[in-house]
Amino acid sequence: MSEQVSPRGTFQKIADALKAQINADLKMVELPSVAEVMEDHGVSRGVVLRAFAVLQKGGAAEPVPGGRWRVVRDGQRTDRRPLVERLTDVFADDGLEVGATFPSASALCERFDVSRPTVTKALEKLEAAGWLSGGGQGKLRTVRALPNREESSSL
Repeated sequence: MSEQVSPRGTFQKIADALKAQINADLKMVELPSVAEVMEDHGVSRGVVLRAFAVLQKGGAAEPVPGGRWRVVRDGQRTDRRPLVERLTDVFADDGLEVGATFPSASALCERFDVSRPTVTKALEKLEAAGWLSGGGQGKLRTVRALPNREESSSL
């Protein structure tokens, strides 16, 4: 009779292997895809997702939109606030005054590492709140009003 491998604990072994890989490669910023881990270890998607959950619980990784997983290093802080709230920080961080040009959507995509549609939606909310003038293709957005702390948290 052939010896069968028990699936119990397999996800933990995979999580340990991934954690060792994270510790060995300090430049690693993203975990391998679920498909890559499935192929490398010969396991199902569910086993890989359980391994990723172990890494998340241990603070070594976190899911990002699009199904990928990001490596979290000790002492690394991730701002989990909605983008529209983070954009209100731009007014103070960049020292913007009424009439000043707001950073372009392209610059904001790069600065916050998000997609253009995500930035566009957040900018539309700032425009609706009356803080920015309407932009558009080739038009610069300008600051119409400065948000205060109470207003920016109500978005």
